Amino acid sequence: MLIPCPLCGARDLREFTVKGSALTLDRPAADAMPEDWHGYLHLRDNPAGPSRELWWHGAGCGAWLVVQRNTVTHEILSVTLAEQEAGA
Repeated sequence: MLIPCPLCGARDLREFTVKGSALTLDRPAADAMPEDWHGYLHLRDNPAGPSRELWWHGAGCGAWLVVQRNTVTHEILSVTLAEQEAGA
């Protein structure tokens, strides 16, 4: 499987490490309610279909990426730099 890194172009899957759901970019405020922090830290969906994931291009440019892919077909739907999505 090839992943289109925005900085390096299409690269082999083995250059990347998946780090989990991209929901981790949506961190609650420091003074958020305990329920918000519980949901952020412990509750995760495991969807069959389109999903947003955080990937690290460790054997390449070192960029953090948000990869939207279909977990059933493994089709890559889009790839963006995580820094562009953080706080967006």
